[in-house]
Amino acid sequence: MKNVAVIGAGTMGNGIAHTFAQSGFKVQLIDISEASLKRGMDTIAKNLDRMVAKEKITEADKQTTLDNITTFTSVTEGVEYASLVVEAATENIDLKLKIFKQLDEACPEDTILATNTSSISITQIAAVTSRPEMVIGMHFMNPVPIMKLVEIIRGYNTSDEVTKTIMELSKTLGKIPTEVNDYPGFVANRILMPMINESIETLYNGVAGVSDIDTVMKLGMAHPMGPLQLADFIGLDVCLSILNVMYDGFKNPKYAPCPLLVNMVRAGKLGVKSGEGFYDYSESRKAERVSKQFQK
Repeated sequence: MKNVAVIGAGTMGNGIAHTFAQSGFKVQLIDISEASLKRGMDTIAKNLDRMVAKEKITEADKQTTLDNITTFTSVTEGVEYASLVVEAATENIDLKLKIFKQLDEACPEDTILATNTSSISITQIAAVTSRPEMVIGMHFMNPVPIMKLVEIIRGYNTSDEVTKTIMELSKTLGKIPTEVNDYPGFVANRILMPMINESIETLYNGVAGVSDIDTVMKLGMAHPMGPLQLADFIGLDVCLSILNVMYDGFKNPKYAPCPLLVNMVRAGKLGVKSGEGFYDYSESRKAERVSKQFQK
């Protein structure tokens, strides 16, 4: 297995492509948008430059990694020789089902189809293909090149052979795979999202302010980042989508998203990606922070 196709050049997609390419795989990075592909490749190059600066890799390693990636705007061209496809598109069930129908038709019959979904049913995705036994979840953590964990999610029909193959493949990437079963939210988000949602509820109920809530969790629970700041980095729209999937899947009110989260997403306050969420990431605030840094 040396040819891997990655669908989507966004944050997760370019991180997955980077990781495979740096491990010696030939990667076909596919996105319908040329602009997204350019941004994705620029991000990979910048991340590799940081690794060179820290002397974790050489300049030659960087160039080899970039040379291992080829970009495409068509699924049918990019997956023609792929042994594995990893879908990393937006966390939207309709979009993912559409993509997997296309992949099933375009890929060789022995190609394994994986999804980086963080909450959507692998069984449901597999059901739109003619190869449900070869569909599996590979939930990478962000930032992909750094984070060690990969949740390997078996659908109802995923074969033992495919599961074993993907577990071993993950190890060759320097990752630590954990096998989990196909229930809404899997393990990571089933635990993480209720914590984030409860943090938002705590803010919504006026118990404490944003920085106070995050400080309690960082200093009291030894979390590297507070839950509200983490929600901003994940994307509040993504958090809302995952909570809705879990609420629909379990019909349990403990997974119902906080009204404050719903309203923030409606207002376009999505976190880092929009420049504002629970914190302000606008250019003016960035300039202010840089100015204070120079003053120190």
